[in-house]
Amino acid sequence: MPAPGRSTHNSTATARARSWREALHVYTRPQVVAMCFLGFSAGLPFLLVFSTLTAWLAQAQVERGLIGFFAWVGITYSIKVIWAPVVDRLRLPLLSRLFGQRRGWMLAAQFGIGGGLAMLALTDPAAQLAMFAGIALFIAFCSATQDITIDAYRIEAAADVQQGAMAAAYVFGYRVATLASGAGALYLASRHSWMLSYLVMAGLMLVGVITTLLIREPAHVRHARVSEIEAGISQALHIDRMRAGPARRIAAWFARAVIGPFVEFFTRTGWYGAAILLLIAIYRISDISMGAMANPFYLDLGYTLDQIAAVAKVFGFAMTLLGALLGGLAVARFGVLWPLFAGAILVAATNLLFALLAVSAPTLSLLAVVISADNLGAGFATSAFIAYLSSLTHRAYTATQYALFSSLMTLPAKIISGFSGLVVEAQGWFFFFLYTTGLGVPTILLALFVIHHRELLARQFNQRSADRRSG
Repeated sequence: MPAPGRSTHNSTATARARSWREALHVYTRPQVVAMCFLGFSAGLPFLLVFSTLTAWLAQAQVERGLIGFFAWVGITYSIKVIWAPVVDRLRLPLLSRLFGQRRGWMLAAQFGIGGGLAMLALTDPAAQLAMFAGIALFIAFCSATQDITIDAYRIEAAADVQQGAMAAAYVFGYRVATLASGAGALYLASRHSWMLSYLVMAGLMLVGVITTLLIREPAHVRHARVSEIEAGISQALHIDRMRAGPARRIAAWFARAVIGPFVEFFTRTGWYGAAILLLIAIYRISDISMGAMANPFYLDLGYTLDQIAAVAKVFGFAMTLLGALLGGLAVARFGVLWPLFAGAILVAATNLLFALLAVSAPTLSLLAVVISADNLGAGFATSAFIAYLSSLTHRAYTATQYALFSSLMTLPAKIISGFSGLVVEAQGWFFFFLYTTGLGVPTILLALFVIHHRELLARQFNQRSADRRSG
């Protein structure tokens, strides 16, 4: 799929000619290594405003009903597309001048997260719950803003053929961070105090800050076709006829930063854009629908929480990282589309192993095999899917378009997964896993449809190459 500003058609062909050794070499590139640490910075605050935070609230004897309201903090991550255009286009007065557009916003978000975590550590949730909630919301906002900026940097700092490795490195860092902010934070809190735990987590944000200071700002190229599109939007909205002043400047900015990304995407893809958005919307339905009921399933089979945690931590964590690594290698070796297709098959097919587990005698060895296969497939598909989403963005609107795609990829899946419990109650576990496997079939067929439209893709790739030359 297209990623304007890079000759993806040629890079895809080159990827197929590469050896596995050459593909593996992609993990030694500085921007890929840096993405491990940026992934850590992105993953660290997530649990600190969710499950880790609710554990603190529970120990502080906060009412369960009030604790439940803290789940709304997560809405921030789902609506980040609203302010992504600001991150894409607005220059911060000092930071953007000193460090560039991406690194400036990244540093602002990281300092906001670190400062917010330190403030949270010094706040008593039992006595200052409203302030506590406000700080948590501020951290989530800064964290979502950091996600927008890191996603934009990842896409702009490397070619399409390297996006799988960039995604795998990001997943690795993110997973390590969730261990630190999950098990690590709980351990510190149990042995010392919540204040010390969150102060340590605030200090760990220096990993992201130092990395941001060391990396290079990616190149920003102005494309002639984008300028034409934005001029056409201004004409269509009669902005040029408005009286000069703040209202006209705001309208012109809104047309360029907010409307422009959507018009550019459909101008570039035409009717095919609808198929692309549909694939994004359904790609993770099978995975998320199954995952929503995984732990209740294990418990119903008779496994203990300690057994589930041990197997999930050891096998699940390791196999997710291995799957992400293999997904990145596959993208570097074969390009984006075939690994995307393989990931769709793996995610759906591994659900059949859960159906086997549902009708088998529960043993730890079988549980380890099933969890390993599931996490291996999920890690592979995640790397391939992130690389695919990255390849869809235009460099003029990287942050906005990727924020749109990343929001779209989880919303339908989360809605459908809400009915998972009803399916289990009505039909049982075996049918449920057949059902989640069936949810993956449309994704497989749609991914195959995308692959078979290579002529359309080639024309888009050539247009993007022309954009880069004229930019």
